Parts: sequence; C-alpha cells; structure tokens
Amino acid sequence: MVGAARYKKIAEDLRRRLQSGEWQPGETIPRMADLAAHYKAARGSVAAAIGELEAEGLLVSIPRRGTMVRQGTMRLRRPRGNLVKRNVATDNPGYSFPSASGQEVWKHHIPPVAASEPLTDPRIAKLLGVPVGTAVMRRFRVTGPESEPPFQINISWIHPRGVADAAEVASQAPGPGDWLYRLEKAGHWPISWMEIHRARMPTKDEASLLEIPTTLPVLEIVRVGTSGRDGQPIEVTEYIVASDRVETVHVLHRDESAQDPWPEDTETDR
Repeated sequence: MVGAARYKKIAEDLRRRLQSGEWQPGETIPRMADLAAHYKAARGSVAAAIGELEAEGLLVSIPRRGTMVRQGTMRLRRPRGNLVKRNVATDNPGYSFPSASGQEVWKHHIPPVAASEPLTDPRIAKLLGVPVGTAVMRRFRVTGPESEPPFQINISWIHPRGVADAAEVASQAPGPGDWLYRLEKAGHWPISWMEIHRARMPTKDEASLLEIPTTLPVLEIVRVGTSGRDGQPIEVTEYIVASDRVETVHVLHRDESAQDPWPEDTETDR
C-alpha cells in the first residue's frame, strides 16, 4: 500500500508539472533514473507513475528516445478518402494522395533517402512483379503537415523499367509526388492505383519514427501503381500511419445484383 501511495504522489506531481507547461508537447522529460533520484523513490514507483500518465494520454514512451510529452490526449485525426489530387500549393508538378491535400504543404521529418537496393520482401516483390532480390529504386520518407508531429512513413519501390525510363525518380524534387509525374511523362500515363489496408503493431523503428508507443497499432496501406502504357505494376508504396491519426472514408458502390429495386417493391408500385 505504501508503494501504491508513493507512485500515485509521483504521478500527481508529474501531472501538475506537465499541466504547468514545464515540458512542452514533443519534448522529452528527464530519464527515469533522474526522476527516481529527484523523487527519492524506486525506479519501479517512477515507472508506475509514468505508466499512469501514459494511460491518460499525457506521455508516450518512444523506443530509444525516452518518454515524451504527447501532442494532446486526442491527436488531430485526418480523414483518408479515395481522391488523388494534383498539387496546387506549389508550382512543382506532382500528386497528393490521401490523407494529404493539394492545398497544404507537408514536410520531411528526417532527410529523405532514395537508393537502388535489392528488394527482399516477397510480398512487395510479388505486387511489383519482380523476383525477390531484384535491384529496384527505394524511396524512404517520414512526412506530415508542417505544424504536426510525424504523420506517416512512406516507402516506395519503383520497377527497374520505370527507373530506366525516368532516372529523375532517384532525386529529391521540390514538390511531393513529382516522381510519379516523371514516370507518367516518360510514357506511363495514366498511372492507376489500388490499395490494400491492414492493421498491425508497429516495429520499434516505426514507433520511434512516428513518435508513438509500440503498443499503439498502425494502419499499413500498400498502394500499387499500374502503368497506363503496358498495364503492369510500375511502383508499390507502403504507408505506415499511427492508428490514432487517421480515419478511413470509403464510398460504397452497389454490385450489379443490387442495382434493381426489390421485386416486391416493383410489384407494389404497379
């Protein structure tokens, strides 16, 4: 009982310090060892106090980064529909995909990377239509709106024929989605897309990049882009988004079997 009362008092004081603004959203609080020394308490009591504040949504433990002040108990969610838009926020050609919009500017949270690498993931290789181990262009990004914490990890794999047609896909263009514009300009217009969605738990690296706990599920979206020239996959992109940041919105369409009125309704109208 004494131990329980101790961690409750530590949690109460940390809550007060957080609410007073001693640490700002996104800022890392002192290490557990330092907090234990400050409160003259066992590390277990401090860990229990931090766990309570995590459950309240005030703190979040990030692998290899420490415990951070969370961006509010309910972070800004963004709807993810099914519209692909041309960018209008800049003069650079390109596309914005859900959950981005063509009117806003997103930033990189880490330096973007583009390099030719062997594709070792059998699932992605199958979707891209290449044998496992094929060298493909891999583009790695962690992006999000300028005023928000990291929103998504996106990794693109470009088919070798796309790289041969448009070597510019390896460069970092001024505008988002420019590399898709380059592929289309090189002869793959119009690229069409389909997506596969599933929920899963994040890896430690993904949790660290998205600034979320490893206990928070992510939404994994795999997009397959098909060339308008030959009808074959030209790119595959994987998006990884924290589940508390996104809501998917889908328009449902009637199958041919559901187009006509029900027979009894037709008979009633006669």
